[in-house]
Amino acid sequence: MAMVTAMETTTKTSTFWYALRVSYSRELRYQKLIEEVLGVQTFIPMTRRLVDKKGKRKQVSVPAVNNLLFVKSNRKVLTEFMNELGESRPVNFLWNSERNPIVVRDKDMENFIRVSSALDQDIVWLGDVSSLKKGARVKVVTGLFKGVEGQIVRVKRSRRVMVELSGLVAVATTFIPMDMLELLEA
Repeated sequence: MAMVTAMETTTKTSTFWYALRVSYSRELRYQKLIEEVLGVQTFIPMTRRLVDKKGKRKQVSVPAVNNLLFVKSNRKVLTEFMNELGESRPVNFLWNSERNPIVVRDKDMENFIRVSSALDQDIVWLGDVSSLKKGARVKVVTGLFKGVEGQIVRVKRSRRVMVELSGLVAVATTFIPMDMLELLEA
């Protein structure tokens, strides 16, 4: 499971990966502001899209998921930063069902960053993964995604390793042969 339990988030001074919602697709602007003001690590999952600019098709990097920004900080610092932005609060925590901010474990975030940062690979952004038939938990032992842990899924008629941040987003690697995977205990 990708989220940390409520007990682990009770310490407001501990550093965690928080999922934030940024209004009006201003993720890149607030990512830069948060990095400059707070000096913390941030991440926005990006993808490449073809766009027409002045009659020419050009490939540009854009956020893969609108309004989503991950920040590694402590809750108190982030809350103070958001309060300073004013009443409109263009940046807010994403909340889980227990009304706690969504927190992602370091290992899960590391796997997610490794896969989603491979822009030149045939990675697939997945929406609702509840309909996917999920297979065994595996670890990639060689190649570009060496060390990544996830679940085997079939997407576009090929076997891929899916890294999911529960309730938020999922991404699947390019095809990975079974001899490059190690089965993990459930």
